[in-house]
Order: sequence, then structure tokens, then C-alpha cells
Amino acid sequence: QVQLVESGGGLVQAGGSLRLSCVASRRTFSWYAMGWFRQAPGKEREFVVAINWSGGSTTSADFVKGRFTISRDNDKNTVYLEMNSLKPEDTAVYYCAARRRIGANPAGETYDYWGQGTQVTVSS
Repeated sequence: QVQLVESGGGLVQAGGSLRLSCVASRRTFSWYAMGWFRQAPGKEREFVVAINWSGGSTTSADFVKGRFTISRDNDKNTVYLEMNSLKPEDTAVYYCAARRRIGANPAGETYDYWGQGTQVTVSS
């Protein structure tokens, strides 16, 4: 079992930046690929970005367009999401997820563990 705890969400103006963190409870954190997903009110959950076990490979949704960066520190059991040039349409609850595979994957159904989410609100 892996517990994931996100932090770093908040209210920011359009064009601003936020850095989300997700800490995993398991010492074998490096065995898991990690992903960030989001869900806006009234919409389905969507993939944002994912990273493989080592941090050497990432995959991201088209709307990221270089604005968001995922990284991980396996020594700290933590994955990060650096978000820049935020837009009002980025407003959502952001979820961290872990999958028992080493490769990054955009499909939410392939992830085994999910955090509770952190709210990101971007004002215009």
C-alpha cells in the first residue's frame, strides 16, 4: 500500500506559478512511475503529466505545452509539478498517482494509488 499526500495548491493570478509536491509513504518509491492528473468542476479527470521511475522520461498532455514540468526526488519519496504561465482554465483539483510499473503512462486506469488532491485556483 502506498499513501500519497499532495501539497502546494492555492490561489494564484493568471500568469503566475505554483509548485505542487506529492510525498509517498513507501520506501520503494523508486519502483513506481508517477503521474499528475486534474479534475475541474463538472468535468472528467484528465491526464496532465507523468514521469518514469528514474525521472529520465516524461510524457505530458498537449495543453501543458512546456508550461508544466514534472520531476522527482527518489531520496525524498517526492514528485513535483512545477506549473508556470497558469491560466484560469488550469483551475482544478490536482491529483498525484502512482503505478506499480517503471514506465510513465497517461492512462489513469493504469495507476494503482491516488492522493486526496490539492486545489489549484487561477484567477483572471
